[in-house]
Amino acid sequence: MRPLDPRLLRYARSARGYVALTAGFGVLTATLVVCQALLLAHALGGAVQDGASLASLRPTIAWLAVVVGARALVTSGQERFAHRAATATITELREQVVEHAVALGPRWLASGHGPAVVTLATRGLDNLQPYFVRYLPQLLLAATVTPGVLLVVLGLDWVSAVIMVCVLPLVPVFMVLVGRLTQGRSERGLVTMQHLGAQVLDLLAGLATLRAHGRERGQGARVHALGDAHRRATMGTLRIAFLSGMVLELLTTLSVALVAVAIGLRLVDGELALTTGIAVLVLAPEVFLPLRQVGAQFHAAADGVAAAAQAFAVLEIPVPVTGTEPAPDLRRVVLTLDGVSVRTTHGRSPAALDLDVQPGTVVALTGPSGAGKTTAVEVLLGLVRPDEGAVKVGTLDLADIDPTSLWSQVSWLPQRPVLEPGTVAAAVGGVHDAAAALTGLDAVLETLPDGWQTELGRGGEGLSLGQRQRVALTRALVSDAPLVILDEPTAHLDAAGEAVVLDTVRVLRAAGRTVLLVAHRPSLVACADTVVEVRSDADAMDPAVPA
Repeated sequence: MRPLDPRLLRYARSARGYVALTAGFGVLTATLVVCQALLLAHALGGAVQDGASLASLRPTIAWLAVVVGARALVTSGQERFAHRAATATITELREQVVEHAVALGPRWLASGHGPAVVTLATRGLDNLQPYFVRYLPQLLLAATVTPGVLLVVLGLDWVSAVIMVCVLPLVPVFMVLVGRLTQGRSERGLVTMQHLGAQVLDLLAGLATLRAHGRERGQGARVHALGDAHRRATMGTLRIAFLSGMVLELLTTLSVALVAVAIGLRLVDGELALTTGIAVLVLAPEVFLPLRQVGAQFHAAADGVAAAAQAFAVLEIPVPVTGTEPAPDLRRVVLTLDGVSVRTTHGRSPAALDLDVQPGTVVALTGPSGAGKTTAVEVLLGLVRPDEGAVKVGTLDLADIDPTSLWSQVSWLPQRPVLEPGTVAAAVGGVHDAAAALTGLDAVLETLPDGWQTELGRGGEGLSLGQRQRVALTRALVSDAPLVILDEPTAHLDAAGEAVVLDTVRVLRAAGRTVLLVAHRPSLVACADTVVEVRSDADAMDPAVPA
């Protein structure tokens, strides 16, 4: 990513106003810097050279105090707006990355991009804070204060201006050399952090299975090794930051010293007025200060720059084009999968699946694990595009239908239901005691401190997986969606919970709603009007799987 990437202004509206405001602050800061130097030079020159009294210098000193105060206010205001803009921009980019990743579909996320997107949308983009608060303001100050002050110095003393112009290009040269090395280290550090995040996510997802086999501590060494790699990468970047900071400080100090020596020699010879010499000497550090700060703050912003570049790479991946036709009423049309296959690394899963979902019926998808039952559901919902075959909603091709108009008619209960933070009543869609009694949620409510008004955390935190299943099942029951999809609804339930699911399916069928089940248990399959076996290429080649 370049120092000020145009893509940042394109994707984050908050950044546009902030850049314009910071540029305005830069012009104002340059003006105040010049005024401060000139007022200080007149006060000191008048006192030393002309012997002016304190009373005669009071107006100049008063204006100097006003300028110093104004400069402090400008700096404080700029930093305040920087924090606000950083928070708003990070929020915008995070939302866009998540929404774009969702639009790219579960197949893209499952191909290895999911953990990287999770890391990027959380800690990765948080690293943009130093970029906005420290680096970008100094970059804009370097574009305004440095040339503005240099022009003033040229008007006061052309010799000092020539010295500065000759030395000034050395600062960005060293900055570019150091920046290239730091950028590579920051990118490697971000990749290491993404690997660490993916490893931890996989470990948490499979912790129950690992604990059941007594292997929960086996992955600790790998996580520890990745953590050490990230620590080494971070410390390497910091070492370069300290060394490059020392180089820039030494270079700018020597540059100001050259100007000071030239001014001192000409003051001794009487070739330069004391007031002019003091003004140039005060302005000389201000010429180099913004560039020096850009180099110093670049390292703090490097991780954010690398994360933003990855965010833009995700946002620039084209999203598959969706249709615009409104979906027909699912109460009156048949959903059809005709020879649908989805290619995976292990072959087609499902392979050549034919399925007709008649309105008002219960259809069960069966088959061995990995055959593609959940994938078939995702194909039917338009979340995954089939590599072969056609998907029809009535007479319309699914690719021509607006997905949101289809999803608004579907209530989907996945294997691991996701509940938004809020009360139990909000998660269900209101207080429904009758439905809760049918799904067994009433027994869960009795154990909660505030019943329906109990607050749940993110993802349903505060409830067990089986309890979340009952909440989601109740939500599906009380919704008016004509199509209800239940993906392994009894996977995390005991025999009593299984009976509850069976009763819920019967109630849904009696209400004339269509139910699509992904089922393994015979009791759940037995309650279906139509049973369809899903097969993959691997199943077709396995002699243990009956034909």
